[in-house]
Formats: sequence, structure tokens, C-alpha cells
Amino acid sequence: MFTGLIEDTGRVASFNRHGEAGVLVVETSLTTADIAIGDSVAVNGACLTVIASTLRTLTFDVSPESISRTLIGKLYSGSLVNLEQALRMGDRMGGHIVSGHVDCTGQLTRLENRSGNHQLHFTLPPEHARYLVEKGSVTIDGISLTVNTVSQDAFSVNIIPHTYSSTTLGQLRAGDKVNIETDIIGKYVERLTSPWQSGGGLNMKILAENGFI
Repeated sequence: MFTGLIEDTGRVASFNRHGEAGVLVVETSLTTADIAIGDSVAVNGACLTVIASTLRTLTFDVSPESISRTLIGKLYSGSLVNLEQALRMGDRMGGHIVSGHVDCTGQLTRLENRSGNHQLHFTLPPEHARYLVEKGSVTIDGISLTVNTVSQDAFSVNIIPHTYSSTTLGQLRAGDKVNIETDIIGKYVERLTSPWQSGGGLNMKILAENGFI
């Protein structure tokens, strides 16, 4: 589990494909001595497992699933990536609940500068957009952000100067793609209420009879 608060912007040292899988090596300023083999680290929002480390690098196995569902497979030597270590018990929950399981990729369509802040507009598949709500949370390349506006297949976020300069967001240009993880709470609500969504759907009576209110 992660919070979406980026700890370091690393640089890809190498990414070697092995058929449908691969091995990713990232240079980082994180204290690698504190990161054990088998630990989870979010790389641009994708939860990856550490398989080796040096004083300045972390090495990850990248599964075919991760390559097919995220943009990890598009990384190359020199690419900048957002890094976050897994949440520890007792840590402050400054962002929101992030699983590190990327739902889909989205595309930056427009970037506006507003008094030093940056408003970014993205498109994404409608089947994932339904989990976004205005003033809810979304994870973009591992970064916890608040949704400003949302439509059937698009949304926007506001980026403060600190986040813009200390993550990979400052490198984005219109047309670039990003990893997106929607809020997991919406998915659980949909799953738990699915038995009552047929035959007329939900209403206040059904919610009360089944203990939701």
C-alpha cells in the first residue's frame, strides 16, 4: 500500500526486455540500505518488487501483466520515474490509499498555467472514468492528486508548483501518456452493491433494509 506522496524522482539506468517480461534498474537517492530484497516500491505508480540493490540503484522484475497494463515497458535509459516506498504502520497518511495496481493509461490533452499553478487535462477510458468524482482522489504516475472536474471520458487536476517541480509532471507535454489508478473505494462500493443493481436498481428502502443506512 502507498499514499501517492513521491519520495524521489529516479532515473532509469537500464530496462532489458526478456520476451514479454523485463528487468528494470533505477538510479535513486533513496537510502537503498533500508530497502530489502522483496520490498515493494511504486515506480510511476506501478508496484514493483525489489530483486537487487546497490548503494545507488534498485533492480526490479517487471511482469508481462505490468508491461501490458502500464507504461513501464516504454521506459528507456535516462527516463525519469516517480518513486515511493511502501507505507509502514504508523506513517502519516498524507495522500490517499494507493494500491500500486495501475487501472489504465490516460493521455494529457491540455496544460494551462494559472498564477504559478498548473491545470492538467487528461482523457481516459469511460469504464475507468466512472470511478472518478469531483474533489475525489486519483493517482497519476504514482502521484496522489485531487480531481478538479470529471466527465464521461476526461478529468482535470490542479498541480501546485512544488509537486510540478519535484515530480515527473513537469516533464509532461500534450499528447504524453500516464499511468492512472482510480480510487479503490469506488470499486469496492460498486462490487458490494452489485447484487442490488438489477431489477430496478438501488433505492433508500433497499439500502436501509440491508444495513447501509
